[in-house]
Amino acid sequence: MGVIRKALPEDLPAVNHLLEQVLRIHHDGRPDLFNAQGKKYTDRELLEIFANPGTPVFVYEDDGRVLGYAFCAIESTGSGSLKPHKSLYLDDLCVDRSARGRHIGKALFDHVCQFAKTQGCYNITLHVWQCNPSARAFYDALGLQPQFTSMEMVLD
Repeated sequence: MGVIRKALPEDLPAVNHLLEQVLRIHHDGRPDLFNAQGKKYTDRELLEIFANPGTPVFVYEDDGRVLGYAFCAIESTGSGSLKPHKSLYLDDLCVDRSARGRHIGKALFDHVCQFAKTQGCYNITLHVWQCNPSARAFYDALGLQPQFTSMEMVLD
C-alpha cells in the first residue's frame, strides 16, 4: 500500500521520468503541437513549484518508488459576470505506465479532492487533450463533467 505526500526535492528524477511519459502521450497524439523531446519544466522550475503552497504537487510513493503525481494550482476567479470562487486546477496527473491499473490515479484524485475541500475550493477543474482518450475515460469514470469546450481550427 502506497502513501500520498507532497513532492520533495529528492523526487525530481522520478517526477521528470513521469513528465517524459506524459510528453510521449501528447507528442504521439499531437506531434504538430508537442515536441518529441523536451521538458515541461526545468529542474529549477520544478523545485519552485514544489516549494510554492499555491501549486502543491502530490506524489504516490510505494516501497520507495514514486509511481504517480498530481500537479495542482489554487486559483481564485471572479470578475464582471463571473461569481468569485476558489478552484483547484489539476494541471497534470500521471501514473507510471508500469503501475497503471492499480487505482493509483484514483487514489491521487481522491487525495486532491480532499485537499481542495480543506482549502475551501468550490470545484476542481482540469483540461484533457482529445488525443488522450484513456485520460478522458478516466475522468469520465470519476464523474467529472465538461465545464466548457475549447475548440480549434488548425490553419495551413
